[in-house]
Amino acid sequence: MTDAWTRPGSHLRHVRPSALFLALIVVCIASGASAWNGGGEQRIAVFLFVMSAWLISLCLHEFMHAFVALRAGDTTVIGKGYLTLDPIKYSDPLFTFILPTIFVLMGGIPLSGGAVYIDRGRIRSRAQHSWVSAAGPLTNVAIAAVCGLLLNTSLFNSAGAPFYAAFAFFTQLQVIAAVLNLLPVPGLDGYGIIEPWLSYDFRRAIAPYAQFGPLLLFALLFTPEINRWFFDQVDHITDAMNIPPGWASLGYHLFRFWK
Repeated sequence: MTDAWTRPGSHLRHVRPSALFLALIVVCIASGASAWNGGGEQRIAVFLFVMSAWLISLCLHEFMHAFVALRAGDTTVIGKGYLTLDPIKYSDPLFTFILPTIFVLMGGIPLSGGAVYIDRGRIRSRAQHSWVSAAGPLTNVAIAAVCGLLLNTSLFNSAGAPFYAAFAFFTQLQVIAAVLNLLPVPGLDGYGIIEPWLSYDFRRAIAPYAQFGPLLLFALLFTPEINRWFFDQVDHITDAMNIPPGWASLGYHLFRFWK
């Protein structure tokens, strides 16, 4: 039988990027061009480039949750405005944008919030439930992979140092976001991937505490020993992507222009 899951093209007509999302792209391009050319004080340009690029990636993360849910049968995401990539339309701006942005500013620890409300009753199978949850972090994986490839091209090697450092830091943020979101912690996408396969009693017992999972994880990551171990693992990944050591750190230093 043919259904919405097998006809992705039929849903593309519902994708209409919002003016706000397009404005973020303009800011990203303009600030990136300034950092690319180098010269003078570029810390504001680096900040604007990384923040706008990060907000764009958050929109894409949430959009992919919604788009895969639409393909799986949840047509309610259309009316909710999730397919417009408008950050204002997402149901929980605190967990989707405000808290992740604050954590990036504080310590470079990003996390995309699961703030698109999916009508799970409209989704037909456990596998599709898992794909809906996986779509967000897999978007971060894809962005990190593309950025890693670009950083190793001759074109990017000719960029100004501020841009290269900013791009390396943004790539690191995508790696961290992917790793964190794939952890099987209640409240994160990683748990959402395995949740459909768990027993009903276990899921019901965990449900009241799921909202505290991300906050507990962040508290642990601000513990020096755990933080050091975690970023060592991230460094192993970025090393495997052939991103020169120290560039992401320089990007983070430039990003925090107020320091």
